[in-house]
Amino acid sequence: MYSAGTGIGVGLLGLGLVGSAVARALGRRVDSPSGSCLQLIGGLVRDRDKLRDVPIDRKAIHSDPSAILNDPQVSIVVELMGGEDPAFAYLKQAIRAGKHVVTANKELLSTRGRELLNMAAEHGVHLEYEASVGGGVPIIGPLSNDLQANEVISLRGIINGTSNYILTRMEADGASFADALNEAQDLGYAEADPSSDVDGLDALYKMVILARIAFRTELPLSSIHCEGIRGVNAKDFRYANSLGYTIKLLAVARHEKDGLLARVHPALVPLSVPMATVSGVLNAVEVEGDLVGSLWFQGRGAGADPTASAVIGYIIRIARACLAGNVHTYDAISDNGLPIVTMDKHVCQYYMCIEALDQPGVLAKIAGILGELEISIHSVMQMDEDGEQGTADLVIMTHPACEDKMRAAVARIRDLDVVVSLANPLRAESYGSIG
Repeated sequence: MYSAGTGIGVGLLGLGLVGSAVARALGRRVDSPSGSCLQLIGGLVRDRDKLRDVPIDRKAIHSDPSAILNDPQVSIVVELMGGEDPAFAYLKQAIRAGKHVVTANKELLSTRGRELLNMAAEHGVHLEYEASVGGGVPIIGPLSNDLQANEVISLRGIINGTSNYILTRMEADGASFADALNEAQDLGYAEADPSSDVDGLDALYKMVILARIAFRTELPLSSIHCEGIRGVNAKDFRYANSLGYTIKLLAVARHEKDGLLARVHPALVPLSVPMATVSGVLNAVEVEGDLVGSLWFQGRGAGADPTASAVIGYIIRIARACLAGNVHTYDAISDNGLPIVTMDKHVCQYYMCIEALDQPGVLAKIAGILGELEISIHSVMQMDEDGEQGTADLVIMTHPACEDKMRAAVARIRDLDVVVSLANPLRAESYGSIG
């Protein structure tokens, strides 16, 4: 069991699922060459009386942050609380006290990351955050170090394991969104309040972090189109499969000719590309650089242990540097100030599933609206007829069209008296030539 002693001192802010996994994993490594220099000094919790399966002396578990932040034995502060407040204040205090920081807090890094990184550079300490994106998938390190010689052209990824698990279950077994979500919650992949995952916010935070490194540009959260998976139905997978696609929640940032366009939304992904095979809680990120071409990173993105893997890797790296007396610090974060392209200018093919009255002239009315807005139809299928209700699903794939015109078309089509319902269209992701 850990208690205060010799070695490089580590203090944990948070002993939830990930914090407990970090404590246990460190405990298994304390007698190994990789972990022998480490000493877990203590942990910060909200409720000291709660029983926890962690190898920390109960006396070293605190509810007062000063017990960790002001302890001279603590050289590395590991923040696993999540959220912006009070984590931001705690990390500022730690950095100003000359302590190194490791964090998995994607929300904090997306909103205040540049400020914290510049503060760490000013005080000559590490601020490591590999665990904030992709769980156990190493992506921040390669972008920050190995790919520095490249101008990144695009990032495209599945970076929320919870939503990917839900979509996988909907496709594989025809499960409803609600049933797949309940299963994800039962397995511990989704929180009791799953909104951050299923509404795309988690992927949004992670995209800001990746774009900051890859494109050296600060993206305000409000500049990124964000759309979750609540509107995806099991039947959409059947229809998409018949067209040669599956459906994934994608986070994409691409350097377009007019600037940087970033977006998070469910998308049709061709069954012929590797991204279509990323299932369950796996994450995957494609990086395209001007020198290396396309690179692929894949692994477990949800769960305490993959996140703990990334956290502990950087704890060990910092500890070794401290013992060797060659701690590496970083320059202040610069901002290239790339222009930000709005989603209105995005061009792609669109999939629409329209529940409409099964009668003559319906398609002509829909096609007329699309034609007036210069949107041409690539294909049409009539699916899932309901004789009792007198309706059928019209599945339409367009040729490439501009987002702003597509939004206008959807609003007008929904107003037609022959249309029962029209969910938000799904964008088809382009891999090379399309349509």
